[in-house]
Formats: sequence, C-alpha cells, structure tokens
Amino acid sequence: MKVGIIRFPGSNCDRDVFHALKIAGGEPDYVWWNQKDLSDFDAIVIPGGFSYGDYLRAGAIASITPVIDGIKEIVKEEKPVLGICNGAQILAEVGLVPGIFTNNENAKFICKQVELKVASTRTPFTSMYKKNEIINMPMAHAEGRYYNEEIEKLHDQDQIVLKFEGENPNGSMEAITGVCDETGLICAVMPHPERASEMVLGSSDGLKFFKGIVNFKS
Repeated sequence: MKVGIIRFPGSNCDRDVFHALKIAGGEPDYVWWNQKDLSDFDAIVIPGGFSYGDYLRAGAIASITPVIDGIKEIVKEEKPVLGICNGAQILAEVGLVPGIFTNNENAKFICKQVELKVASTRTPFTSMYKKNEIINMPMAHAEGRYYNEEIEKLHDQDQIVLKFEGENPNGSMEAITGVCDETGLICAVMPHPERASEMVLGSSDGLKFFKGIVNFKS
C-alpha cells in the first residue's frame, strides 16, 4: 500500500504520519502542494500543521492549491483519504466531508490527551476498532469545533466517526470530532492518531487508523 502524505508550507505532522505508516507496514512518500498527479498512490493522508500559517482561516489557502485537484481524482477512483487536524479542516473547506471546523468555544488553542468514542467502524481508518470503543489520543487545535446544519443526515448515514467521550473540550456540536463522507472513504478527524501510534508516546490507540489504511482492499 503506497500512501501519499501531502505537504504544504506550514505542515508539521508529516514526519509523524510517515513514521506511523511505516510502523503499520505501509509505504509512505511525501507529496508537495503543487503536484497534481497522484495516480501512483493507493491512499492519501493530509497531516496536521498550520498550512500557510492558517491565514484567512485554517485550510483556506491550502484548499486552492494544485494538489487538491489530484486528491479529487483519487476520490473519484474510490481510494481512501484521511485528513488529520489541519488536514480535516482542508477536507471540510473543499467540501469533501460535511460540515465545518471552526474556532474553539473558548477561543483558545487546546493541546491535551482526550478520550474518544469510535462512533463508526465503516471507514477504512476505523475498521479495526469496535463500535463505541473508547480510545485515547491527543488533540491540538484552535479551530476544531465541529458544526453542521444537517446533523440528522450524519446520523442517518452513519457519517459520525469520532466523538469526545466524557467531556467536550472545544464545544463541538454533539461532541463530534471526526466525520466521513457518504462512502466512508474520506475521513476528517481533529485528534492526532499519529501522536498515539506507540506506547512511548503515552498511547498506541491511534495506530489502527494507519493499519486500516494499509489493509484496505477496494
């Protein structure tokens, strides 16, 4: 499984994702923002960071770069795409996942370990978890509060992937912190599974996100 990791100016979790994919048995490679042809890849991960300094709003400038056209072609080919933190914001900005990720309720950057509930296991990234399994991963964002005016549609179509468990630190609607498109192949999560891929980091609960990519069969 060859997985492309998208790099924008300001990305800072790309190497962490590379390492997690290697541990999971994948073949990761970096892809710069100006590359359109992604046909060599079996899956794509958009990592966290502060693409273009989060100017205008998180993900706004990244959403109009050439690599987005390549990602849309990958989507047409029914290959999995995972957006993490800033990557999730970018996927929402371009309309590949429903809803938006906006400023945290307390208007502060929040960085801490959080408990999460796996609300759906139909995505490649959550397929190795049990439904409603509680996992522990870090969050690190200032614009991660989820909002969607068609929340019932997400429930009806099983598009809620992750929810905060026990607390709702950023004020997200229904404590939602991860969603997918209607197919389940495009997934946007605000917490960082790559920062929970080995026990030396305090948790290995996130590694299954990457094992799910590696083991995906269309």
